[in-house]
Amino acid sequence: MATEPDKEQLQALNDRLEQLKKSQGPKARMDEHYSQANQGWRMVTELVAGLMIGFGIGFGLDKLLGTLPIMLVIFTLLGLAAGINVMMRTAKEVSEEHAAQVAREKKDD
Repeated sequence: MATEPDKEQLQALNDRLEQLKKSQGPKARMDEHYSQANQGWRMVTELVAGLMIGFGIGFGLDKLLGTLPIMLVIFTLLGLAAGINVMMRTAKEVSEEHAAQVAREKKDD
């Protein structure tokens, strides 16, 4: 009364299940937490470097010219502006990379 299942159909079903398991499994990706932290430190470093370079140039000019610390203030503000400019370019670069990665993932699906 009980009929034996068809081995070919069982094998085909098993193959389909394996394919679905592979497609539904976790995708390999780089650790985003650390890469975003690295990006953040990079931007902070760029900002601080701009400040320090501006401070150094202003301090050096004040010593060289014997002026009040007006050059120090001016060049520190210029260094801050330059640091912010570089930091914004880095943020734009990171944003573009993230958008490209999302587009690749959508394309793969």
